[in-house]
Amino acid sequence: MALIIAGERSGVGKTTVTLALLSCLSRRDLGVQSFKVGPDYIDPMFHKYVTGRACRNLDPVLTSERYVQKCFLHHSNLCEYTLIEGVMGLFDGVSTPPLPLLKKGVKKEHLLKERINNFASTAHIAKLLNIPVLLVIDCSRLSGSVAAIIHGYSSFDKDIQIAGVILNRVGSNRHLSLLKNSLEPLQIPIFGILHRQDNITIPDRHLGLIPAAEIPELNQIIDKLVNLGETCFDWENLLPLLRSTKISSPSPPSTHSPPSLKIAVAYDKAFNFYYQDNLDLLKDLGAELIFWSPLEDTELPLDIKGMYFGGGFPEVFAQKLAENPSARDAVRKAISSGIPTVAECGGLMYLCEQMLDMSGKSWEMVGILPAQAVMDKRLTLGYRRAIALQDSLLVDKGKTIYGHEFHRSHLISGSHQPLFETYRFDCDEFTGKEGWISPLNLHASYIHMHWGSSREIPQRFLEKCRFFDNVFCS
Repeated sequence: MALIIAGERSGVGKTTVTLALLSCLSRRDLGVQSFKVGPDYIDPMFHKYVTGRACRNLDPVLTSERYVQKCFLHHSNLCEYTLIEGVMGLFDGVSTPPLPLLKKGVKKEHLLKERINNFASTAHIAKLLNIPVLLVIDCSRLSGSVAAIIHGYSSFDKDIQIAGVILNRVGSNRHLSLLKNSLEPLQIPIFGILHRQDNITIPDRHLGLIPAAEIPELNQIIDKLVNLGETCFDWENLLPLLRSTKISSPSPPSTHSPPSLKIAVAYDKAFNFYYQDNLDLLKDLGAELIFWSPLEDTELPLDIKGMYFGGGFPEVFAQKLAENPSARDAVRKAISSGIPTVAECGGLMYLCEQMLDMSGKSWEMVGILPAQAVMDKRLTLGYRRAIALQDSLLVDKGKTIYGHEFHRSHLISGSHQPLFETYRFDCDEFTGKEGWISPLNLHASYIHMHWGSSREIPQRFLEKCRFFDNVFCS
């Protein structure tokens, strides 16, 4: 089996509970595969830091319901224990778009027979994978009302199995007694009791938690989580529920790939938003991924045939990026020479002429795009249905893709041919035109894409890379 950690709402402590469970399992040398519901990049970084295994995203908007099932089945089979961290509140998701809004080019698995109002929610994933839910409750302002909340969550959808609850932020023994007395008639198992832990805090900033690589005291935080988990969870009853159910699944087809193509992947504190499945797909299709740092390295890796810049926090490291002109010049010359390049969100910002950081100070960037990336207070967030306006490195004109936007910046630029017109995923609300296709060897966009059920996208990218041959990168 496996468990999915859900909250009654955002901010109740799902990540703390998940990391405490993962930390304890890992310290016991019990192999555990973790998953994260939704498009999040940062929580999976903490999962990987703790378990030593790449966390996998389960997101039927960015991929498909079928892909979510296949991904979970394959990776959970590789470990003894399995744990999924949910997203937001248990039933918080999006509505699937009405069929008339779905444009030409949409894959068949996205054509749903009926509209779902909590699509991609934790509850949706729990039902899709037939996995019980461990519900985390913030008890800091509750006593007797906790029973009404849990009764409501357990009875709202009869297809959801609530295996038990975690009582978080319990104030005192007296408080705990009131909570237990209230819950007794429900006969629902309490699998964990976490008292208020003001000394266990993962710092955050403008886009959420600070990534694991930027927290020097992370090992001390993990030690505290282990101590917390060992004393607060009912391990005797939890472990059987966390044990993976081994189900035979067809082996992936063997891939007879052409000789390896070296692809430079920007990876450091400024650029680290990558779905592991995307990287795996590139490798499965014949790419050799060469990780390098635009912050630290002064040159590109040798003999590369393509470049991939993921998202991240270039605005936090804008000064240091600007103070590495050799790397910026190398990237600009490589793109100008025709090397196929994919840049998402933070990668897009890095390719601009300038970037204005959080304080409003301007820093020189690569300069391949005649634009300025400007930080602001407004958060752009949500799933997008994007329709390609032009043929590009990755998609043909008219192609519909699904992606996710999550940034606090915008571009100031002159006229250019945009790559996409974008809409909210669940309706026909137009959200704008964005992205760059000039030079023609470049795909640069704020839209984050997961290629799990769109294998043709990385295939197309690598095909372009195979035909690239330039002395500059040899």
